[in-house]
Amino acid sequence: MSTIEKAIYNRTELLVGEDIMDLFAKTRVIIFGVGGVGSWCAEGLVRSGITHLTIVDSDRICITNVNRQLMATTRTVGQVKVDVLRQRLLEINPKADITAIQKIYSAETAGEFPLDEYDYVIDAVDSLKDKVRLILNATASKAKFYCSLGAALKVDPLRIKVAEFWNVRGCPLGAALRKKMKRDGTLPSKKFLCVYDDEVLPNRGHCHSCGTEKCLCPKSEVGPGDPSLLNHEWCSSKAQINGTTAHVTAIFGMMLCGLVVNDIYQRALNSGH
Repeated sequence: MSTIEKAIYNRTELLVGEDIMDLFAKTRVIIFGVGGVGSWCAEGLVRSGITHLTIVDSDRICITNVNRQLMATTRTVGQVKVDVLRQRLLEINPKADITAIQKIYSAETAGEFPLDEYDYVIDAVDSLKDKVRLILNATASKAKFYCSLGAALKVDPLRIKVAEFWNVRGCPLGAALRKKMKRDGTLPSKKFLCVYDDEVLPNRGHCHSCGTEKCLCPKSEVGPGDPSLLNHEWCSSKAQINGTTAHVTAIFGMMLCGLVVNDIYQRALNSGH
């Protein structure tokens, strides 16, 4: 660990010890989806001492992301999410190895991600079919896998929980994932923990733009990032646009971060470190 990293992580090392800090620094993590949940998870991991991190997301920053996504500000609208987040993470630890990949994780692109090369895979993806594919592939890999379920339509932070996937109750996304897997006859290869919340509130407001010709997502003929994703957006493919709050998505992300950090810590203690 470099001199600057020793200084950055002084308070963490004071708690967990130099040996476990070394384990944090050697751990390889990949996060799929760096929106309202994944962006907070990424920052928490880097601030905790994870120095090998890959972040994957296809989107550019939309003005509607500003209420909950860490790197989204009025100054970064239109920029590629993973690129902006990478720069922020490098401001926290300039020595970190941060790989930013602007890509949609799908059945077509899954083969481009060698999940066995990572110690932890984090799922913060929104798309149902892509989330199923990631769950199946990640649980078949050597990596430890953690999953974020739906973080929209929630306000009460005291209802955020962690449970094994098959034990999640009261989460519509969790139920939809299990239903699709059972219907398709494709089940996860191993058990995994999910961050979820059983609160489901109605939208009290109205969305008149997202998914329509008045959509606020940035559009242009030229711009940063992959040209094929320049005007890509998810809103029009969603049955409903749901409201979100910053504190809930941030807690989801930090819970995922905490699961990784605690797992490394507990494994180290149990192995005699």
